[in-house]
Amino acid sequence: MSLSSAPFTVRAYRPSDERGWLRCRVLSFLDTQYYDDVKPDRTVLTDPSIALVAVRLTGEVIGILDVEIDGKAATIDTVATHPDHQSVGVGSALLREALLRLEAAQVETLDAWTREDVAANRWYRSHGFAEQYRYLHVYLNDGDDEAGFVTPGGLSTPVSAFLHGGIEDEARMRARFRRVYVCRQYVRSVVRL
Repeated sequence: MSLSSAPFTVRAYRPSDERGWLRCRVLSFLDTQYYDDVKPDRTVLTDPSIALVAVRLTGEVIGILDVEIDGKAATIDTVATHPDHQSVGVGSALLREALLRLEAAQVETLDAWTREDVAANRWYRSHGFAEQYRYLHVYLNDGDDEAGFVTPGGLSTPVSAFLHGGIEDEARMRARFRRVYVCRQYVRSVVRL
């Protein structure tokens, strides 16, 4: 049996899963436009929320899905599948379980945010999500035009910065900065019609 077809189960996240959660997230994000969104600790979700992991029989975390709930709406905070286990249904299984729990909590909509990665956008669309909104993620990095940036007294000009911008400024931002991404909000009904 290949590693990618090894059986797995979906269950609630446990504090003892944190190291595996972090490893899964980092490795999953490495080949995406979120490659530098590294966290030394798992995000603490406020209640109500849903935190799920997909684990192999060995206990290895191979998929993660965290959802924050705000009344009748919910947002995916993190979804990731370990690269050695992608394209075998891990993310789909996590989403199915989350949707069951969201429906039981009487949540009506689930949204998610992602950048331009083809695989991520295809996954959301194939799971009933529709794009609703766009804006820009803009990074100021070493060598970019830092004109107009102001820092508090005693500090240098920015070495790096992460900013949000309006989609209408995309051409201008792409001409000025090397790292500019369209960030998309996807939304779907919790209950499939």
